[in-house]
Amino acid sequence: MEILTWIICLVLSYFIGSIPNGLIFGKMFWKVDLREHGSGNIGATNAWRVLGKKAGILIFILDFLKGVIPVLIAMNFIGTAWSMVIIGVMAIAGHVFSIFTAFQGGKAVATGLGVVTVMMPEIALIVFLVWLAIVFATRYVSLGSIVSSILVPILTVYFEYPLPFFDFGVFTATLIVMRHRPNIKRLLNGTENKI
Repeated sequence: MEILTWIICLVLSYFIGSIPNGLIFGKMFWKVDLREHGSGNIGATNAWRVLGKKAGILIFILDFLKGVIPVLIAMNFIGTAWSMVIIGVMAIAGHVFSIFTAFQGGKAVATGLGVVTVMMPEIALIVFLVWLAIVFATRYVSLGSIVSSILVPILTVYFEYPLPFFDFGVFTATLIVMRHRPNIKRLLNGTENKI
């Protein structure tokens, strides 16, 4: 029964993570395919740039919930630190490599924050405020996302969270930095888009 619970949670987490909110709502309400505009990404930042503030906030919240819901399921039905980490990673994997968009997806920031919010709420609040401060000061969403993601594993050590949460922080930070490689090049060249 425990194995079946794990299988259901893993599959459900991946499919929840895979829901391409930016693509669905962009087409449904704005008649726009985000893949054909701006950066071509279906995440909240491109939605904000292409469709406006309301669309960006909506997509951010929906992608955030893709991280929250699976981890809450894992917490209630399995209940271990490793289960929350593994299920959270599956949700992020679904977001980044969505089965509904030929395994193309977002950059893991909003969904990753959703996972962190359930597992480590105070860290989520800190990194979100850091992200806001950087974006407000520089207008670079990518810079805020990169710095905030790197802070997560550091803060897990500071707050003395268990090893699985530190491992999650390292994995997610690495993934987010890798997904932002083009942005890093543009930041270094001074050609990155501002919000």
